[in-house]
Amino acid sequence: MRAVTWQGKRDVRVETVPDPKIQEPTDAVIRITSTGLCGSDLHLYEVLTPFMTPGDILGHEPMGIVEEVGAEVTHLKPGDRVVVPFQIACGHCFMCSTGLPTQCETTQVTSEGMGAALFGYTRLYGAVPGAQAEYLRVPQAHYGPIKVPEGPPDDRFVYLSDVLPTAWQAVAYADVPQGGTVAVLGLGPIGDMACRIAQVRGAGRVFGVDLVPERLRRARSRGVETYNLRAFDSEKELVAAIRDETDGRGPDAVIDAVGTEAHGSAAARLVQQAAAMMPRRLSGPLAERFSVDRLAALYTAIELVRRGGTLSLVGVYGGMADPMPMLTMFDKQLQIRMGQANVRRWSDEILPYLTDEDPLGVDDFATHRVPLTDAPHAYGMFQRKQDGAVKVLIEP
Repeated sequence: MRAVTWQGKRDVRVETVPDPKIQEPTDAVIRITSTGLCGSDLHLYEVLTPFMTPGDILGHEPMGIVEEVGAEVTHLKPGDRVVVPFQIACGHCFMCSTGLPTQCETTQVTSEGMGAALFGYTRLYGAVPGAQAEYLRVPQAHYGPIKVPEGPPDDRFVYLSDVLPTAWQAVAYADVPQGGTVAVLGLGPIGDMACRIAQVRGAGRVFGVDLVPERLRRARSRGVETYNLRAFDSEKELVAAIRDETDGRGPDAVIDAVGTEAHGSAAARLVQQAAAMMPRRLSGPLAERFSVDRLAALYTAIELVRRGGTLSLVGVYGGMADPMPMLTMFDKQLQIRMGQANVRRWSDEILPYLTDEDPLGVDDFATHRVPLTDAPHAYGMFQRKQDGAVKVLIEP
């Protein structure tokens, strides 16, 4: 089959690789009909290269048609249409039963000290072959795949793999009171969808911050009060502008949907770039012990949120040596929640919104659709934020 493989920093290629096969009785194999290009994939493209191996198959946002199932997969049959969550979980361990499948005790990558295995996401998460391919082996298929109805196009359901539950969890963790205020930093796919979900869940006002004009226009068209970061001389000016709209206090909650590759923080960026250029036998251990993030978005979130408010971190961070403003966080009595989205925890709550009325705007959420052969170009376009790229779907 053909698949998107990682070969080095900013170097992904479409290559022919062996077809996946059933290996365990809880496996399934699906033929992929749509798969997303995620902002998290861009971390592999640039920042997290010390944890990658040439030939790794990328991607973790698939849906498709079941081709084959193992003997213990009884609720699926060939021909079923399914969405596959990005994490691999068993559904029956302590963590899964408490709504935390991203911490699944069956698939935890204990050798790396990490949580549940993920599709297409570095050796830290099991080096499981990913979903930007023609076919995908799905471990733990007795629990993971979500059956969806025939009829509507893939766009209606494909975001159940990651975008929708990640944004849903971000809003749930933010705990925005009914009629309250929330600011979303970063209006990429997750931040954009978080704004929409906050609105349907009853937020009174939603503020969105970004520096890409197309993303700001897109959010503004759906009633988000947008702020262009480039219009302010400093982060303090931005914070003051939003505080002025919230009785001088700041929003009840702030969602950081940016993560480690935030604008600014030049010193941390240089460290990240240097680690990515080192030989892998050196860069991996160095990154594990001394990695640092560009924390501009997180610092802004801490400054912006009102006292007693909530921070919800959904942007990916990977630093082990990050300096945190603990005095400010303690003094402001902040609550902070974060983590990978627990897809199956939220999928049943989300499905009622995926109707013909389309309150979340999933049917036209994608800005670009490309064939598998164009994936390398799509990575470059998305990484450089060109051509209004917000969400890219790959169609094998």
